[in-house]
Order: sequence, then structure tokens, then C-alpha cells
Amino acid sequence: MTSPDTPILAALHPRLPSPLQEVVDGRFERWGVRLLLKRDDLIHPELIGNKWRKLAPNLTAAAGRTVVTFGGSWSNHLRATAAAGRLLGIPTVGVVRGDELAGRPLNPSLARCTADGMRLHFVDRATYRRKSKPPVLAGILRAADAEEAYVVPEGGSNAEAVRGCRALGAELRGHAEAVAVACGTGGTLAGLASGLAPGQSALGVPVLRGGFLTAETEALQRAAFGGRRGTWSLDDRFHFGGYARVPAELDTFAADFEQLHGLPVERLYVAKLLYGLVTLAGEGAFPRGTAVAAVVTGRPFS
Repeated sequence: MTSPDTPILAALHPRLPSPLQEVVDGRFERWGVRLLLKRDDLIHPELIGNKWRKLAPNLTAAAGRTVVTFGGSWSNHLRATAAAGRLLGIPTVGVVRGDELAGRPLNPSLARCTADGMRLHFVDRATYRRKSKPPVLAGILRAADAEEAYVVPEGGSNAEAVRGCRALGAELRGHAEAVAVACGTGGTLAGLASGLAPGQSALGVPVLRGGFLTAETEALQRAAFGGRRGTWSLDDRFHFGGYARVPAELDTFAADFEQLHGLPVERLYVAKLLYGLVTLAGEGAFPRGTAVAAVVTGRPFS
């Protein structure tokens, strides 16, 4: 379960299960489809959405040790880990992709990380791409003076995180025939699908180019459960050019959704998910009478 089982995590008072909100939207209604929003963005004011679900079991496993994790310069995962470290009094180190960023003024996202006490360590992109190889990882940890730290992978996706996200699927049993989530590393999808009931399906909407997430998600489920679990699929059409790419069309769509429903729409993940679902509904991907739950995994950076 995602619910924390240690006093230090319980003291953060997560809102679990997260609310499930139905919205009336003509772009779904005309096709006989109901849209539900699984408001994981309301779990905790700083450890938002799938970041709570993936970090909570890893923070428990860290048992107070320094936590090292990885991300790009705009990583939501780095920000969430830094916030968790501040809230729980745990030292954190963020390994950031791109040594050319060292010495430059920090962008607002990385500045937030350092304000929360995270120590940043920049590595060149070639090394970063090979960080999962044990000798390379050992070198990174040694250079970051964090050889004894607990390591959480990029995006927070490992077997612990996948098992933590299983509760998301369990919370949605009986509420929707289809559940959709935006994907960066596949960990949330892997756990979500495993927690759904028979007859429910999970859809992942990747926010990065590359078409690699099927294999990654399967590998995560093998690590967590020993094999593939649940009914799930991916639709790679809605990344809009790659991570952090928010062209005018997507921004306009998100602003319109915000105005219609009074919901702040995070652009890097949630906007792409909702845009994809509108497109799929118009293509007839969901039979009439289907309830589709969209997992709101974050909110706009401020």
C-alpha cells in the first residue's frame, strides 16, 4: 500500500485515497464517455501525486540515510525528493544531467531544490546516459561524496516505487473501465496496472520520444512482481516533440481546460495526457458508456 507505515511518513498527513472528481466536458460527452480526474495532485502540498506514491516506500527503505537521485534541470522528481528531504530531515543529493550547467545561475526548479537543502552534483551527458552501469554509478557516487547513500533512480521508478503505485490502481477499482496516466519512466503505469481489477485497463501516454517505455514498464513489473501484471498499453503520439516541449497548441489546449474546469493543468505531463484523451475519444477509442479516469500527477510549477 502507498499509505506510510512509519511514524515519520505518517506525520506528513497525506490525503489518501486521493479524491476522484467527475468533470463534464463536451469533447467526451458527445461520444458518450465520462471523464473522471483522479486528483493525486492533492495528496500532499509538496510531495505531489505519483511523487508521493513512488517516494514514500523508498524513503522508508532509506531508513534515514542520505538519498541520492537523478534528473534533468527541470525534473519534478528532483524537486519532490528535495522537499521530502527537508520535511523529513534527510540529506539529499541530486545528480543533474549536464555538466555545462555547473557554475551557471540555477533555473527556478533547481533553485527550489537547493533552497530545500539538496546538494547538486552535475555530470556530463555521456556519463549520465550510462549511470545505470555499476562502475559508472560507483564513480558518480564517489565524485558526489555519497558512496554510502541510498540510491533512487531517475524518476523514482524502481521495484519499491512500482509496489507503492499499486495502491493507485486499487483505489480506482470499480470506478472506471479505463485509467490513463502520463508516463516518463513507466513506474507509475507499472504499479497502477497491477492494482486494477480484472476488466479494467490502463493506458500510458509517454511524454518523451523514443518508444522505449513498453520494455521499461515490463522490466519494472518483472522486478516488482516477477512478471507482467494487469492489462495495459501505451500510445506514443502525444509527446509533442519530447520532454519539456510545450508548443503553442498544447499550451492553448491546457489554458482552455483550465478555464472550462477551474483546474490548474501542469504542462509537461498532465496537459499531454488530457490532450491525448480528447483525441482518443474523438477517434472512438472508448465505447459509449465508458468511464475514463485520468490521473492528475502534478500541478503547475510555482
